[in-house]
Amino acid sequence: MTGPADGAGLLQARFGIAAPCEAVAVPDGVAALLDRRVARRYRDEPVTDALLDLLLAAAQSAPTKSDLQQYSVVVLRDPVKIKRIADWIGTMDWIATAPVFLIWCGDMRRGQRLCELHGMAHANNNLDTFLNTAVDATLAMGGFIAAAEAAGLGTCPISYVRNHIEKVAPLLGLPSGVYPLAGLTLGWPAFRRPVSMRLPPAVVVHRERYDDTALPEHIAAYDDRRRAREPLAAAGLKNNDVYPPRDGVGWSENCARQLSVPERYGFAAWLRTRGFDLA
Repeated sequence: MTGPADGAGLLQARFGIAAPCEAVAVPDGVAALLDRRVARRYRDEPVTDALLDLLLAAAQSAPTKSDLQQYSVVVLRDPVKIKRIADWIGTMDWIATAPVFLIWCGDMRRGQRLCELHGMAHANNNLDTFLNTAVDATLAMGGFIAAAEAAGLGTCPISYVRNHIEKVAPLLGLPSGVYPLAGLTLGWPAFRRPVSMRLPPAVVVHRERYDDTALPEHIAAYDDRRRAREPLAAAGLKNNDVYPPRDGVGWSENCARQLSVPERYGFAAWLRTRGFDLA
């Protein structure tokens, strides 16, 4: 990591432009977040139970809606199960190289059981509760990622577990009211990937009110910066079976290629069969 003395360098790497905020001293913990990198290849080295338990405790220290703690995590160490999930996904064989694979789950079931234990009816099976379970699980996963990388480990979130939810859920023994939100690989990284360039704060951060009138100009400049640093290969574009692959596609067009084709179309229907009303 570059370190706290080079905040401008960290911001330059993250956004591809000069520091978008006033120069300030960068605490070590903030520098680590600015320098966060995804890891998709792992050394053949185990993660000890003691370290994993410590990281899970850090995850459980994340904020949670009304202290309800509506999430669970299933920890997989069995390489056969991890490879099975990697094979289902099909395009991410490197998942099988991770010594640990965690599935972060939204969990309404625990709240339902708490009401049952106290002789009360659970009256909040609705879309808001589903959203709260998803946010709780996401905050916990984010805390885990930060803790893992502070310990020198590498991670990569995997939303594609929801592409095969009808197989992943039985593999994990998930009961009604519990659903997989995302997977997360964990291991000692084989190498450090470059920092992923992010949208400029001018696009993401709104002051006092939402305003995206300058979006086209910002996106055009961002596409140019991304092409210069990490050009997209035609063969790796999204939905090449729908849109012909071609050279020179920028980040924004590749996003549009993905977002214009429905993904996980049956997710809501599956949730309804698993005890979620979503009303």
